[in-house]
Amino acid sequence: MHSATVRKIIRAYDDPIVRAYCWARFGILRQRFLDEIGQYLPAEGPVLDIGCGFGLFSLYYAASAPGRFVRGLDVNGGRIALARRAAARLGLDNVAYEEGDARDFKGDGEMGAAYMLDIVHHVPPASVPPLLRALRRALPAGGRLLVKDVDTRPAPKRWFTWLLDKAMAPAVPVHYWSADALAGALEGAGFVVRRHLMVDWLPYPHVLYVCEARG
Repeated sequence: MHSATVRKIIRAYDDPIVRAYCWARFGILRQRFLDEIGQYLPAEGPVLDIGCGFGLFSLYYAASAPGRFVRGLDVNGGRIALARRAAARLGLDNVAYEEGDARDFKGDGEMGAAYMLDIVHHVPPASVPPLLRALRRALPAGGRLLVKDVDTRPAPKRWFTWLLDKAMAPAVPVHYWSADALAGALEGAGFVVRRHLMVDWLPYPHVLYVCEARG
């Protein structure tokens, strides 16, 4: 069941194909999961959304906490334009979007928190550690980075996820990290990592990494 906020966000997009994608995306990462992740975000202050896409989740987190300012970053200029139009239709002034490649992020400006939802497996593996280090630089000691991604095990769930990734974006390469490997990369970047298991009736090997920047 989609909440009134989710339905309002989806209807703010002017492209019917994007709206269909949004219904599917919210169907996978449902209300319960959004709130499960959102509990770790500060209610106020700047929050960075790396790989924001059409702005689905940044719009949700901005709408659910007016004191929170969400900055969305995505490499696709068309998606950024759609996100900006949706934000304008929703009347949200605590969210902003900019076009940029996550691999070029240098930790410009301090954020209270940051998150990446199903983004890491789309970033070339060699670029992940530098990105994590840049995010650590952008966070104060104790600031949180939330990374939601999929584990490599069990294998049937990984293959199910791969099929959906390819169906939604056939040309985009994917590289799935094992939970141990990604936790190790996060720790190596300067975070204390706790894994939050997200139990789903759908066959997705979800893992949420709740990472606090070390002092």
